Amino acid sequence: MSRAAIAKDLVVAQVRALKMPGLGRVYEALARQAREEHWGYEEYLHEVLSAEQTSRRDSAVRHRMREARFPELKTLDTFDFTATDGSVSPTQIAELARGGWIDRAENVVFAGPIGTGKTHLATALGVEAARAHDAVDDFVAPQRARTQPARGHSSGSSPSRPHAARTDRAGRRGRATRRRSGCKGE
Repeated sequence: MSRAAIAKDLVVAQVRALKMPGLGRVYEALARQAREEHWGYEEYLHEVLSAEQTSRRDSAVRHRMREARFPELKTLDTFDFTATDGSVSPTQIAELARGGWIDRAENVVFAGPIGTGKTHLATALGVEAARAHDAVDDFVAPQRARTQPARGHSSGSSPSRPHAARTDRAGRRGRATRRRSGCKGE
C-alpha cells in the first residue's frame, strides 16, 4: 500500500473519529487545488475548516427545520403580497424576518380570514428564525396538543421554551401574553 493510500485511510479514520463530515467530503479536492495553485499550509487548513464550518451550520439549520415540524416549507420569497390588497406590509414582514421580536421576547399574531396567508407568514417567519440559529417550537395539531405532552418530555414535566414558538390557532399553546403585531390579514 502506498504512502498516499495509507495517509488517505488515516485521514478518513480521523475525520470519522472527530465527526467532521464536511471536511471529509472536500479535503481531497481541496488538496489537489492547493497543490495546483501552490497554497500554503495555512490557506489549505483555512479552506478545509471553512468547509467543515459551513457543513455544520447547514446541518444545524436542517436539524432545526426538521425539529420545527413545519406542515409545509413556506418562505417569504414565495408569499404573494399583491394578493393581500395592501393589508400586509412587505416592509413590516421584512422587519419581522430579521428576528428582533424574538430577541425582545415579543409575540407576533396574524389575524384574518381563512386563506389570507397567516399560516404561510407564520411558517416563513419560523423558517427565518431557524436559519438565524433560533430553535423553533413544533407546529402542533390541536388534537395532539391536548392529548400528548410536548416532544421529548414526559407527562407532568415542563418543556424548555424555544426561542420562537409558532401556533396556527390562537390559544392553542399558550407561551406568553400575546401582543398584536399590527399586521392585518395573512
